[in-house]
Amino acid sequence: MTAPSLKSKQVKRDTATVTRFYKTVPKTMQRLLVPSEEDALSFEHVDITPIASQDSVIEIIQQARRLIFPGYFIQTRMDPINLEPFLCQEAMALFNRLSQQIVLSIQHECLRLDMPCSKCLESSHETAFQFIQSLPDLKVILTGDIDAAFAGDPAAKSYDEIIFSYPGLFAITVYRLAHNLYEMEVPLLPRMMTEYAHSLTGIDIHPGATIGQRFFIDHGTGVVVGETTEIGNRVRIYQGVTLGALSLPADKIDQFKDQKRHPTIGDDVIIYSNATLLGAKAIIGARSIIGGNVWITEGVPQDTKVVLKKPELVYIGNHNRSGDLKSVHQQSRRGEKGGGDEIC
Repeated sequence: MTAPSLKSKQVKRDTATVTRFYKTVPKTMQRLLVPSEEDALSFEHVDITPIASQDSVIEIIQQARRLIFPGYFIQTRMDPINLEPFLCQEAMALFNRLSQQIVLSIQHECLRLDMPCSKCLESSHETAFQFIQSLPDLKVILTGDIDAAFAGDPAAKSYDEIIFSYPGLFAITVYRLAHNLYEMEVPLLPRMMTEYAHSLTGIDIHPGATIGQRFFIDHGTGVVVGETTEIGNRVRIYQGVTLGALSLPADKIDQFKDQKRHPTIGDDVIIYSNATLLGAKAIIGARSIIGGNVWITEGVPQDTKVVLKKPELVYIGNHNRSGDLKSVHQQSRRGEKGGGDEIC
């Protein structure tokens, strides 16, 4: 007969805990809304004007990809008969969504900087219209990027494989979409777009960077391309490459916000994995090759190869002396012929 009594006591304790929590919640929320005097900054967006939507930004990217690559990113069958009506319907949906997000971004910028809004709706419609008009030219550029990936990667079996599965192409596609809006001086949206691609691919390309045709990022994870970076045509870079800025003192950052801070890469340059190029003085001449793991803050002439000096490798094992590659090869050959011990 004791079990029901114990259960009843536990229920009462649980009820008391929940009741105490409910009474405490309003006080906690007040602390969230009214920060203490020690808090220098506080962030909230409580206004009659909504802010741009991350979900809408993602859908803008997907709609633009469906227009640029018809038939690739839909679940229904596409044929020549229904292609044009589908594209027109998709373009109208993109126009409506994009113009809405542009006007929200413009209004947010005006409120943030305490500027008067002027013809926000009209300018957002015009910008969205210009963006959709730019898609045919953008498709031509992306076609070159796809072909560069196919020509530069022996592992690529088809163009379809590249379009569907290459993170580098996805990041470049989103960058080129965002860069168009960046050039049209749309606030907030371009960065939201490229950061979405960054979150999926590990490739961080600022929408303000200038990138030429037939750009190929192989593998891609860890690539960083800063805001004022300039990249020429037919450039290939590998995973872990950083095209960044030199660190600045905190009191100097505002002075450099509108200045060139990142490298310039000439045509036909190859930059191998984990190379770090920093600062505006890192100007890489055409047709140069930058080897893996190098650190560059100065200019490199054209037609130049920059590599690290080969490090000394130390081999430690039971069957060969440290660093004795000749002994390793000899023992390996004996192992292949059935004589001697195998080398693991």
